[in-house]
Order: sequence, then C-alpha cells, then structure tokens
Amino acid sequence: MHLRKVIAAVLIPFAAAVLVGLVVLWPGGAPAHERTGVGFDRQTQDATVTKVVEVSCKEAGASGVPPTGDTSTAEGSSAVQQEQGTCKRATIRVDSGDDKGRTFTEIVQPDQSRQLHEGQKVVVAYEPSAPKDLQYSVTDVNRRLPMALLAGIFAVAVVVVGRLRGVMALVALAISFMVLNFFILPAILQGSNPLVVAVVGASAIMLIALYLCHGLSARTSVAVLGTLISLLLIGILGSVFIDWAALTGNTDDNTGLIHGLYPTIDMSGLLLAGIIIGSLGVLDDVTVTQTSAVWELHEANPSMGWRGLYRAGIRIGRDHIASVVNTLVLAYAGAALPLLLLFSIAQSSVGTVANSELVAEEIVRTLVGSIGLVASVPVTTALAALVVSADRPGTEPALEASAVPARGGRGRRRKR
Repeated sequence: MHLRKVIAAVLIPFAAAVLVGLVVLWPGGAPAHERTGVGFDRQTQDATVTKVVEVSCKEAGASGVPPTGDTSTAEGSSAVQQEQGTCKRATIRVDSGDDKGRTFTEIVQPDQSRQLHEGQKVVVAYEPSAPKDLQYSVTDVNRRLPMALLAGIFAVAVVVVGRLRGVMALVALAISFMVLNFFILPAILQGSNPLVVAVVGASAIMLIALYLCHGLSARTSVAVLGTLISLLLIGILGSVFIDWAALTGNTDDNTGLIHGLYPTIDMSGLLLAGIIIGSLGVLDDVTVTQTSAVWELHEANPSMGWRGLYRAGIRIGRDHIASVVNTLVLAYAGAALPLLLLFSIAQSSVGTVANSELVAEEIVRTLVGSIGLVASVPVTTALAALVVSADRPGTEPALEASAVPARGGRGRRRKR
C-alpha cells in the first residue's frame, strides 16, 4: 500500500500537469493560409475516368526528342521510345466541387507508372489561375474504398480476438487520432513549441490508452510510470544528439514546404517531437508486457521476493529487447528503402551514407528510440517487482483466493 501511494503521488500530479498543458496549449484549429498549389497543398476533387482510347504519342504531342537532338542519353532514348509508342487519351469527369460534371482530357504516356482505365476513381488537382483547359489534372488514385475495407477487417479481427479489450483498444486508438489531429498538429502549426506539444500530447495518449485498455490498477500504473521514465530518457538523448549532430529536420520537399508556409516552426524540435511520438507506441507494448509478466510470475509463486521476480522478469525482457530492437531497425530501413537504393546506385560508402542528413535523421531516430526501449525493460521490471512483491499471501482476500487450486483444472479469473 505504501508503494502504491508513492506511485499515486507521482502519477496524479503528472496527470494534472498534462491536463493543464492540454488546456493551455489547446489550439483553435489549424491557421489558415493561401494555398501554394505545391505538393499536398493543392485543391483536390474526386473524379471518375469515363473513357480511355489509344492514340499515337506522336499525334498526341506527348513526347519528342530533346532540343539538343541527342538520343544517346537515357532521356533522349526514352523520348524516342515514347514518340514511337502508343499513348492513351483519358476523359475524366469531375464528381465534386463547384465544377461537378465538368470533363477534361489527359494524355497518359506508356512509361507512366500510373495507367488509367475506364471507370476508375481518381483524385484531381484544381488550379484556378491556370488556363481553363489546364485547370484540372489527375494526381492520384482514389483508394478510400480498399482502405476503408482493410480498416474494417482490422477492427473485426481485433474485436473477435480481443473481445472487450479489443473494443477498448479501438476506442483508445480513435482517441489517439483525435489528440493527434485536434491538438498536436494544430498546436504546432500555431507556433507552440513542438517538443512541449509532443510531450503533453504523447502523455495524454499514454494515460488514456493504457488506463482505458488495461484498467485503473497498480499494474497499469507501474506500466505508465515505466513508460514515462523511458520517454524522459528518449527526450533528453534526442535533444542532445539532434543538436550535436546539427540535424535541421528540413530534409525533403514536405518539410521544406512546411517551413516555407510556417517559418516560425522549429523544424529540429519537430524532428524530436516525431521521435517521442513514434517511440510511444512500442514503449507501451514493452512496459505493459513486462509488468504483466512480473504480475503473472508473482501469482504463480506468491512467496517469491522482489529479487527473484526481477531476475525472472528480466530474462523475459531480454528476449523482448532483442526482437523489438530488430523490429525498429527493419521498420525504419523499410521506410527508407528507396533512399538506400539511390545511395547503392551511386556506390556511396557506408560512412558517406550515414553522414548524409537524410539517413542520419533515421539513425538518430532509431538509436534513441531503441535506447529508450532497452532502458524501459529493467526500469519497468524493477518497479513491478517492488510493487507486486509487497503483496504477501494472506494480506489481501484476492491473493488468498488466487492461492486456492482451481477445481477440475478450471477456475475463474479474478480481477486485479
């Protein structure tokens, strides 16, 4: 009971501080800006491909030999092949917006990665300042139906396997998206410190998700405390090494566009905020698993002391560390695979690749997150062993009931 009071004395003020942070930093919505028409910052509408006919690329004027006349280069050779090939003239109907029902045509070259077909749902960009026949252009395929179906399959699988816990997990997931969309992103766009916003938002997500999914108990509180300590370590390490390695956080077109639209945003702080938020999901998994493992070990042998519980729990944690760290590295490598292929094509050395800011960001993100994960195992295991070992047999009715063998090999699972 004394240890539980200590945990409460830490977590209750922390939860209150998070609530105050949400109130103080809560934005009124993303600030408006004039659209640039670049990248994601474009007006888009839904549309449908109504007709596709094959035409000669030469007649359509879709390609031609470079002005220099040099066809020996890759660009020149590709232009010749396109000119001799067969293109497609697609007729697209706009299905939303003020110009609903309007049609326009677009030439699709044979070497384009995205080929259009009749009846296909697409997304078109609208540029009002362009000439009327060039105001609309196809930018992407409309994937809402397959994505919604996949999300539905995921939700059904979670509920069928997880039952009530699965339902609570989906509710927590929805709340996490709401915090991200209605607090974290607009607050950063309004000029609040990205690191402070990420800490407050991630803490709110952690408290809501863990207590909603696992209940208000000492076990969950230990997992929350272990996650909090690990996030603090990740924040400190991330801040130190981002500054030491001189990482700006402005490394691609998207971050460049963000910096251009909102120059007041601290891009290096945004990078650190991404590291904290990205690490939170895996941290939750590690801390909850370690806490549950120690609690189950105690139930199997209530007389085991905290040292024995720690040693047994840390053996489980070592296996968890090995798998989780490898998962993080492979996840980041998979996301950066096209970039790594470009370095491979250029025959760059490992040192050159690692020194580039694009890759260095991912290295710092991976290693800082992994250090926090590794540290969370002994910290959470020690906290759980200290708390649960204080519950000696006979001190609580629930523990007495757990020591009675189940009849017929089956027993009721008691609440903790």
